[in-house]
Amino acid sequence: MLAQLLDFKPDGDSSTPLYLQLANKLANGINNGYWQPDEALPSERVLAETLEISRVTARKAIEMLCERGLLTRKHGSGTYITPKLEQPLSRLTNFSEELRQRGFMPGSQWLSRDTGVASPEEILSLGLSPHAVVSRLKRLRTADNVVMAIESTTIPNLYLPNPKLVTDSLYGYLDQNNVAPTRALQHIRAVSATAEQAKLIGLKQGAAMLLITRVGYLASGAAVELTHSYCRSDYYDFVVELFR
Repeated sequence: MLAQLLDFKPDGDSSTPLYLQLANKLANGINNGYWQPDEALPSERVLAETLEISRVTARKAIEMLCERGLLTRKHGSGTYITPKLEQPLSRLTNFSEELRQRGFMPGSQWLSRDTGVASPEEILSLGLSPHAVVSRLKRLRTADNVVMAIESTTIPNLYLPNPKLVTDSLYGYLDQNNVAPTRALQHIRAVSATAEQAKLIGLKQGAAMLLITRVGYLASGAAVELTHSYCRSDYYDFVVELFR
């Protein structure tokens, strides 16, 4: 392993700073599978001694990759390769299905399950009449016990009269009752974590997150689901396959 690390040695004759060279080389190694998700990266000391660079150079490179979300520091343990959840945008699946297909253990923690009168956004997105009643579900979504997203879902009361009937999988409940979405429209944009979101998901306030807004439709064309998912940008990759 130490001999293979020499492939990441920066070029002392290059005008590019050594720490930037090292960060880019390590990033390419991570993306090409040189290390596996959750595997420990060699320590600053090992990198410095093996690559004949200063520990300051190694530290700056590692800090840069932590900022990019490729590495995660664990206090008192070391620096590890951040696992990535690649989610294709061309297929309608739920969170648990995607995680299981990629070898992660899905989990969730309910924050609230209640009913109420639809808000203007819910009325517009779900095509509801004024004063319609909806069920709302909010939870933390986890992968291998790491919080990945904060998810808030609204379902018309017609399809989910009691939100507490959903104990684990929302799509599982909808499937059992023949009201699961057959297609959906998703919008993705970058947002900054609020103080509440940062506390729930374990990030710093203002950290970059991805907001995914999805409206799911039945085969009849009726809207059945409005979901807002605030996802960690350091764990999520969205993949689109294009053809010409």
